[in-house]
Amino acid sequence: MASLGARRSLSVEKPAWKLWLFRLLAVAGPGIVVTFADTEAGSITTAATSGAQYGFSLVLLQLLLIVPLFVVQEMTVRLGTSTGKGHARLIREHYGIGWAWVSLGTMLVTNIAALVTEFAGIAGAAAIFGLPPAPFIIMAAIALTVVILTASYKRAEYFAFALCAMELLFIPAAIAAKPNLHSIIFHGILGAQPLGDQHYLLLIASNIGAVIMPWMIFYQQSATVDKGLQPRDLPFARIDTAFGSIATQLIMIAVIVMTAATLFVHHIPVSDAAHAALSLEPLVGKFAGVTFGAALIGASMLGAFVVSLATAWAFGEAFEWRCSLNDSCLKAKRFYALYIGSVALAAGIVLIPNLPLVNMTNDIEAFNGFVLPIVLGFLLVLVNDKRVIGERRNGLLGNIIAIGLSVVIVALGIWMALATFIHPGGS
Repeated sequence: MASLGARRSLSVEKPAWKLWLFRLLAVAGPGIVVTFADTEAGSITTAATSGAQYGFSLVLLQLLLIVPLFVVQEMTVRLGTSTGKGHARLIREHYGIGWAWVSLGTMLVTNIAALVTEFAGIAGAAAIFGLPPAPFIIMAAIALTVVILTASYKRAEYFAFALCAMELLFIPAAIAAKPNLHSIIFHGILGAQPLGDQHYLLLIASNIGAVIMPWMIFYQQSATVDKGLQPRDLPFARIDTAFGSIATQLIMIAVIVMTAATLFVHHIPVSDAAHAALSLEPLVGKFAGVTFGAALIGASMLGAFVVSLATAWAFGEAFEWRCSLNDSCLKAKRFYALYIGSVALAAGIVLIPNLPLVNMTNDIEAFNGFVLPIVLGFLLVLVNDKRVIGERRNGLLGNIIAIGLSVVIVALGIWMALATFIHPGGS
């Protein structure tokens, strides 16, 4: 009887693959959300411009950026699971308030600029559907506020997942454009790169700035901590980050392919993501334009949600405020006030009449790329400090990729500054 009972006990045990899958689903979230948020309004505008101006040429860059995107975000996951502390808190604890302010100041400037880009994307999405932008922006700001005030971490993550799903609509919009697979491979991935073109190099800098953004480091580490992930969760958190890194780059590629197959072929320039969607409709039909518009709403809302949370989490951690989504707004007043204030400020800026939103979006994406080495510097110091992370310090390959990325960005930034100074407005 005892052996029969043992056999029955074994028969109801779940297979190992199911246990593995359940564990992965329980851990997944921070990596997927932050990388999907990476394809926000500014990134979509950069990708659309890339395809409209240079066809499939920048597809190769998007594929290459999967690796550094994963490497950078994996460092934040390792720090979060190993220490149980957010990025800003670690900087203050180990290197003092002065360096914490350097990090927070850099992040705050880029985050407010990024939020303006998100609400500009929301305004553009309104134009796609023929709606006035002001009510659309106000409703988006209210929705972002209501969600955060009524949600726990889990419910907030479900809201973010819904916005991620909306972003996937960029893929059927690209398919509707009927791109030529041969051209994607042989003109894009294997084709010659116009590296002697100054504008092309600026687009490379903008794409790098659009793919790896400073606020991503703060958000993912804080989300990892707020979700309660432990060192034992690190392998699954890495899979979560790897999946997100691949998916977000496929979305960027979809936008480039869509505009390359249509707007580039017909020599139609792009000023922003909304203009790209409106230009697509006469070429490939209403479906592509509407689908693009819906995906742009998801991308912009997700970007605004993540950037605002990254800001509130970073300041809360640095100054030891209560800063968890599992705390009520009465218990974490300053945390929620900073989130709501960030949303309201960015929405208010975009509502200013005659603001040059298109030029601002392009400048912000390039600026992100030039500020990124500062943020990467802090990340590399932390992830190589044995006092902070113990035996989970960075390996040689991770350091080489992160340092190499910083060198490339700095070089592009200096080159563009000199080119602009010597030939202002030149070709």
